[in-house]
Amino acid sequence: MNTIYKERKIVSRLFAVLLSALLMVPLLSSCGGGSKTATPPPVDDTVVGRTVSDRQTEAKKGMGTGQKVALLAGAAALYYMYNQHKNAPQEGAQGKYYLSKNGRVYYRDAEHRAHWVTPPSEGIRVPESQAQQYRQFQGYNGNTSGRDLTGLTSSAAPAL
Repeated sequence: MNTIYKERKIVSRLFAVLLSALLMVPLLSSCGGGSKTATPPPVDDTVVGRTVSDRQTEAKKGMGTGQKVALLAGAAALYYMYNQHKNAPQEGAQGKYYLSKNGRVYYRDAEHRAHWVTPPSEGIRVPESQAQQYRQFQGYNGNTSGRDLTGLTSSAAPAL
């Protein structure tokens, strides 16, 4: 009888020590500190996106009367936007854009956070002479087939 009591007492203590150790894990892992220079994770701006006036300005840019236009949406619009901003000197939404390894376009804000760029849902009206280079991409003049931006990564872009 006395032996059973001692065995239960040992098992209870081991169990209590194990539970105490498990309860300490979150407390100890939160004290890590982390690097202050680490780049924050990307921000997905698909809901917020760009303002309507920005879209209208971009749609009208370079368009004259009687000029043939093409509508770029989806991957074609995204690649067009990337090409328009890839050499910009400043950062931010109107600054330099980068092409990620996963085929998405992003820009970095002043705090070096990455923001995904989403093309306008209504597409971008572009002079047909400029739009020809986007003919092979999804979204060119409403075309649902074609290639996406995967595999077009720029070697100058910081990894994301």
